[in-house]
Amino acid sequence: MPIKKWLIQYAVALPLLFTLFGGVQYMKGKALQDAVEFGIIWSLISLAIFAANRIYQFRKGIHCAVCNDLPERD
Repeated sequence: MPIKKWLIQYAVALPLLFTLFGGVQYMKGKALQDAVEFGIIWSLISLAIFAANRIYQFRKGIHCAVCNDLPERD
């Protein structure tokens, strides 16, 4: 499994998702503490779902054009 590549992807995605989720909640008028908590929880949930899906696809040999983990089949 391309663990190193996936860890780099998640290291980039986590702060982006946190900023997106937390920022939207803060702009909706929530308190900063609530927005930060929401951002942390939902960014971790989103990444966990994405990681589980990538592991499933990798084990089944399903090609992902965006992730580019496996060569394309003819």
